[in-house]
Amino acid sequence: MDRNAATTVVGTGLLALALAAGGCTHLPWYKHQAAAAPPAAVHELDIAGAAPGSYPQHWQRNTLLVDLSSASGAGSVLLQPVDGNAWPVRLALRVTPGAIGVLEVRGAQRVILPISAGGKPVDLELPPGVYTPTTPQLTVSWGAAVAPQPQSPPTR
Repeated sequence: MDRNAATTVVGTGLLALALAAGGCTHLPWYKHQAAAAPPAAVHELDIAGAAPGSYPQHWQRNTLLVDLSSASGAGSVLLQPVDGNAWPVRLALRVTPGAIGVLEVRGAQRVILPISAGGKPVDLELPPGVYTPTTPQLTVSWGAAVAPQPQSPPTR
């Protein structure tokens, strides 16, 4: 083997070794990723009817999320913007299916949001019109799901 061919073989071997070592970095066992930090808590809305801090709030992109996932049974709270603040453009409520069956929100309009029977917490974004910039407060109530009443056939 001549000197030029030996250099080519050694260079190719080193290149293959470098590519193999670099290729391992994409494997899950190689990277040690830290767990995602919980979102930073904010205080955009005053919540009356609950112990302080029992329903944390945080921003999820441009939506204010009020975490009601610890709510169960029946209950209600009043939401209103902190003095000097306006309502967020988008508002969502996090609930735990199975812990409550229905969520009712009253503001400029009334909306009833049924909740599935079980599973992981879900975020329910309030539809436009439930509150406006001039809405003084939102009443959020929850309780057991109401079974629909059977319709009786018309009598003749």
